[in-house]
Amino acid sequence: MLLYFRGCTAREKLTSISKATERILRIAKIDYETLEDEKCCGSVLLRTGFLDDAIEQMNGNLEDFEGKVILTSCAGCYKTLKEDYKKYLGVDLKVIHISQLLEQLIKENKINLKGNKDLKVTYHDSCHLGRHAGEYEAPRNVINSISKLVEMENNREKARCCGSGGGVKSAYGELSNSISDLRIREAKETDADLLVSACPFCELNLSQNSDDFEVLDLSEFVLKHLDIEKGHFDKGDEIQ
Repeated sequence: MLLYFRGCTAREKLTSISKATERILRIAKIDYETLEDEKCCGSVLLRTGFLDDAIEQMNGNLEDFEGKVILTSCAGCYKTLKEDYKKYLGVDLKVIHISQLLEQLIKENKINLKGNKDLKVTYHDSCHLGRHAGEYEAPRNVINSISKLVEMENNREKARCCGSGGGVKSAYGELSNSISDLRIREAKETDADLLVSACPFCELNLSQNSDDFEVLDLSEFVLKHLDIEKGHFDKGDEIQ
């Protein structure tokens, strides 16, 4: 059984991300479940230096994860569940990021997309998914299957941070916004029509500093470009 672990940001602040992801899962006929009482994965505690509290939090989650393949929307959750649970608890969880699943679904024709190569999209590499977890290609392959990807000057391992992670957004809001402003300016310099990220934390901070420049999560971007005529939709799965 696939467990969709929504993560704090997609569950509480940017619910459009979790809703888009769940719609795609239903359309692709993937059996999945969510946790009614989902708790934080422990990433925030780890990044802000509360190691003992983080380990306690992670241990409290293990029962929910037993025997499951875990799908995450959040790059921070992905890095934490895949790497940090093994490092600190010795537990090797099976974890997949939404960008990797979407890439697989497209390759297997489990979802049908409406391509628009006139649409120019630039992609923001989140620190956790990119530099930490080494996943650069899956989200790019998904974007390229729909539109024309145009790279920012700083991309992949050299990508600028969005300014939101590591507790910076909470403790140093002005600094966080200034870092985000730099990234938005770099995105606009590509002459792209919109910016796509694969991390709710990144989308939240970038969108709050983007003025009229559209910022979407990868799952939201894919949902907008699903081909209704070719797809097999159940009642309640219509694109809105």
